[in-house]
Amino acid sequence: MSEHWQQRPEGGGHFAIWLIRTIGLYCGRTFARLFLYPITLYFYFRREPERRASFDYLQRVFGRPANAWQVMKLIHAFACTILDRVFLLARGLKGFHVTTRGLEYLHAQLDAGRSVMLLGAHYGSFEAARVLATLRPQYRLRLVMDKSKMPALTEVLGALAPDLAANIIDAARGGTDVVLAISEAVREGSSMVAMLGDRGRAHEMMRQAPFLGEPAPFPVAPWLIASTLQLPVLLCLGTYRGGNRYELVFEPLAERVELPRGQREAALDAYIRGYAARLEHHVRDAPYNWFNFYDFWHSLPPDEAEHAAPAVAAGHAE
Repeated sequence: MSEHWQQRPEGGGHFAIWLIRTIGLYCGRTFARLFLYPITLYFYFRREPERRASFDYLQRVFGRPANAWQVMKLIHAFACTILDRVFLLARGLKGFHVTTRGLEYLHAQLDAGRSVMLLGAHYGSFEAARVLATLRPQYRLRLVMDKSKMPALTEVLGALAPDLAANIIDAARGGTDVVLAISEAVREGSSMVAMLGDRGRAHEMMRQAPFLGEPAPFPVAPWLIASTLQLPVLLCLGTYRGGNRYELVFEPLAERVELPRGQREAALDAYIRGYAARLEHHVRDAPYNWFNFYDFWHSLPPDEAEHAAPAVAAGHAE
């Protein structure tokens, strides 16, 4: 059984992240991007588990063995989005070309006074969506994320945009505190609660769904929260298209999450399969955007794998 993603150390460190941020802000984005090539080589040769997981993932996407160039291209794309976070948070959308799809549906929900859940993934960059939200200050965005996983990067980015950082709900606080914070945001109305639906924390309840040819574990927490708070769920992805180009996609996944008594697990499986299918569609469209650098398919401890197994059977039964 492979190592869980929370056991992997943060790449770089405070000094390395501070250095690239300083170079970027004082020397410009074009100059700073030159440093991403040696950074890519460093991580390719020094981070063996991430390299191995990248080969496996790209083989699944392309249907044939991946090569070193493709893996380095994936790492480089990730490094580009990390660098771009600095500029998006420090200077907004200036210098970037951002297109959107599905924004009208999102605004219609918010204009009606409804709060929504934006369910993202470790895909592309969510920073573009956070910055886009600042252009409509009447809509509040609360991002649920684990600050403890990447403390150095979180600290640096928080210093660049303290207003956005103040709206982060720290997932490391525990389930009850997180749900209470989300509930408070929803009561305010016209709020967007953003979560990532393709990775669960250790000991979190998971269900499996087909993804890139094999069942993989997905967390159920976003769907339970959406059901409890009666939130419509939208897929939200910020695809990096190279250079300074990003495409924000908003797709409705569920107008309302209903988990009928006696059919709760089957309903959860259906929602998770729908999310996994749409994520797979976008991953196949832009494969160098998915940044889960660990063995995504085999990351559950044995006891949790047994708990998740019934969802696989349900998924294959239809």
